[in-house]
Amino acid sequence: MNSMQIRRTAIAVAAAALLPFSLAACSDSGSDTKAGPTAAAGDEGKTAASTPAGDTMTDDKPFGPACAGVPKDGAGSFDGMSKDPVATAASTNPALSTLVAAVKQAGLVDTLNNAKDITVFAPTNDAFAKIPRADLDKVLADKEQLTKILTYHVVGQKLSPKQLGNGSFETLQKGTVTTTGSGEAYKVNTTANVVCGNVKTANANVYIVDSVLMPK
Repeated sequence: MNSMQIRRTAIAVAAAALLPFSLAACSDSGSDTKAGPTAAAGDEGKTAASTPAGDTMTDDKPFGPACAGVPKDGAGSFDGMSKDPVATAASTNPALSTLVAAVKQAGLVDTLNNAKDITVFAPTNDAFAKIPRADLDKVLADKEQLTKILTYHVVGQKLSPKQLGNGSFETLQKGTVTTTGSGEAYKVNTTANVVCGNVKTANANVYIVDSVLMPK
């Protein structure tokens, strides 16, 4: 065997020895490529799973600075209010005593308590105090006008905080209220601030506001 033949034989043997390792390396590389997207999909799954949980928390819990004044337990607490229809629930909250008196004056207690799946924008006592006393007394004495104002604060569906982001809703008075905001800061008709929102009662979602809404 001459030197050229010996050299060719050595190259062939070396190639045969290295071939299995090359194939194994290719196989491992292919496995890594396939594993990459799987891991990414898993991360996306975790992100998707965590997002609804956060939204659920936002939609389920009351929010806003005035919520701190709500009792922790008893009839006037969030838990207590959730068991009563809206007019009854409002009567347990001292900050809504003027509204409750107005609802009684207009004869709307049964109407609100018997309504199903509504939203009430409930003005605080301080909201009513912004109205000059003479004007407020005049409205309270006019049942028709009082009914229009109060029913303007009621929407015939339960609204979640998300829906308040940029919304327009027909009221029981047949007028329209508009809402804007995000997170825990919302306005109604651009002037009234939601100071304690997403309060649940047996038949309504309540958003307590710092101004009385006037029909347009």
